[in-house]
Amino acid sequence: MTRYDKGARSERELLNMLDQKGYSVLRSAGSGVNALSPDLIALRKGKGLVIECKAWEKSSLSLAPEQFEKILEWETRTEFPTFVAWRMNGMGWFFIKPAEFVRGKSNWNVTRRNVLQRNRKLEDVLDVE
Repeated sequence: MTRYDKGARSERELLNMLDQKGYSVLRSAGSGVNALSPDLIALRKGKGLVIECKAWEKSSLSLAPEQFEKILEWETRTEFPTFVAWRMNGMGWFFIKPAEFVRGKSNWNVTRRNVLQRNRKLEDVLDVE
């Protein structure tokens, strides 16, 4: 399975989870190809979430500066809660706020350990009545 296939499958998995929670969800065309738009935009009753999805089995997650800046731009423009959703095999999805990333030499990074300590799951970021 290619990295693109794995990422697309993971995005569809999260899309379906959000749909089951009552959200209308848009998946961006060309997500994974450019940094112009996030992978998913989830809307419900006038509120929304902006989500960049990552399925990565490493000890840390890195975002290129251009992608990170676009995520911040989406957060500013929409005023929707914005997250990077990291899918860890056997553990599910964890949601990371952009402010939790740390600037490295060439990328923005977050460690698996920090994400697991925060333990922010889907239910923690949803606005469900």
